[in-house]
Amino acid sequence: MTDILTARTPLAALSDQEGRTPRDYHAARWNEPLIFALGSEGERGVRVPLADPAALEALSRGAEAAVRRARPTALPEVGQAQVLRHFLRLSQETLGADLNVDIGQGTCTMKYSPKVNEEFAGAAQSVETHPLQHPSTVQGTLEILHELERAIASVSGMDAVSLQAGAGSAAIWGNVQIVRAYHADRGEGEQRDEVVTTIFSHPSNAATAKTAGYRVVTLYPGDDGLIELDALRAALSERTAALLITNPEDTGIFNPAIAEIVAAAHEVGALCVYDQANANGILGITRAREAGFDLCHFNLHKTFSTPHACGGPAAGAIGATAELEPFLPGPRLVRGEDGFRLEDRGPRTTAPIRPFWGVVPNLIRAYAWIRALGAEGLREVAEIAVLNNNYVMSRLSEVEGVRPAYLEGAHPPIEQVRYSWDGLARDTGVTSGELGQRLADFGMHLWTSHHPYVVPDPATIEPTEAYARRELDEYVDALRQASAEAREDPEFVRRAPYKSSIHHVDAQSMTDPETWATSWRAYRRKYLGEDVRIPAHWSPSVDSPTRERQEKLFHR
Repeated sequence: MTDILTARTPLAALSDQEGRTPRDYHAARWNEPLIFALGSEGERGVRVPLADPAALEALSRGAEAAVRRARPTALPEVGQAQVLRHFLRLSQETLGADLNVDIGQGTCTMKYSPKVNEEFAGAAQSVETHPLQHPSTVQGTLEILHELERAIASVSGMDAVSLQAGAGSAAIWGNVQIVRAYHADRGEGEQRDEVVTTIFSHPSNAATAKTAGYRVVTLYPGDDGLIELDALRAALSERTAALLITNPEDTGIFNPAIAEIVAAAHEVGALCVYDQANANGILGITRAREAGFDLCHFNLHKTFSTPHACGGPAAGAIGATAELEPFLPGPRLVRGEDGFRLEDRGPRTTAPIRPFWGVVPNLIRAYAWIRALGAEGLREVAEIAVLNNNYVMSRLSEVEGVRPAYLEGAHPPIEQVRYSWDGLARDTGVTSGELGQRLADFGMHLWTSHHPYVVPDPATIEPTEAYARRELDEYVDALRQASAEAREDPEFVRRAPYKSSIHHVDAQSMTDPETWATSWRAYRRKYLGEDVRIPAHWSPSVDSPTRERQEKLFHR
């Protein structure tokens, strides 16, 4: 069949040794307007009964008057049926965990989020709770969060856990705050102005340290993909405030010398912070505490299953030793004779990471997932994730032009692999990014890696425990088909996608903040030339270092 948007006949679907061929996929596609363009003045989804005039008058004289809006909210005026159709149409134009095999979203640990957990997370005790509600009225929710803290403490080996962070990077920011406060408390705050990390660690480690004002020292790997102990020792000094490291790193390789690495940092008085963004393959097998770390964090929306929700909201957990517990950010959840409550814990407490406390629905999802699996189940998650990763790596070895990076070293990847398509690029000129665009035509995603590309033409694949073997085969078959097409007709692959909801995207427009409009407000300001005010942003604590935002970055 001739492809819809080209005069070319695509390469016939290739079958593997067991006769499988890639799925014949085509995404829904139409030009769905923004919801603000669908409505008209006076349209309503729900007609709310008018309030009693006498009651309104009473409210205007009471304490409620202080929080009354000065003007109505600028919501779209659209009928209920039109709203439903709009969002159902949009939902069909997406790739996501409920639709496709998303193991190509490497480092994101895409996992199945059991639907029954949505019942718990969506319960009134979760979504209808007000942050200022008296603790006596939310004891059940607080007890769940207390139990989740205990579970994370058990998984990490740490003495204390805070669930205040709204995301993984926010948790890293909280850890950097703790590092700074710890050294300041010892009179070494000015002296220790450097943070050491690695190029294959979670990029938020370097980003948060830089934002906090630290000079960031980044270590690159040796031939085996791991940092060398001698190179680390050379980078450490009396100026080092902390080592921030991910293990396994984004290559999927676990550094077996981690205890020696931590000890070397401790020898110069630095703290060691374990970024556990890639912990899915080591659950129940190794813990931060046994390796000697002082702090750690988990992305609960990765390792503990809560949905990524298209970039947020997420949820983060910080783990600390008893020595660093007084520096944990914001209020702490404590249990007293009158039940659970949030309590300020003294002068060494660091500034809250966000307003109020945690992302409660996601914390409930993580709790439900842990309780359903138990300790043995968590370890089984890690073992199946490693098994699936090895299976995909073995099957991809049959495809010409792709190889796992650093596989010649003594330590193979664990739960994900950073591959290199440099062989295919050398033979055809097709990059791994262009291969990823073609994969959208199979209803799948292939992520390359963070920049800079240390591995040439990279692609990162992370099969978790959440996929059946036939789904892993389907993903590999799609990659095999796309790479064969690149060898036959490179231009065909470069012009992809053809069967996705979106056409080939101009990369320049995606990298220039001047073109970004992630809200109707920003679209009106940037593209219609309207004088729309820039929204107020949350102000961090006065003792937190902040940088002025360039005006062009206000794309909301």
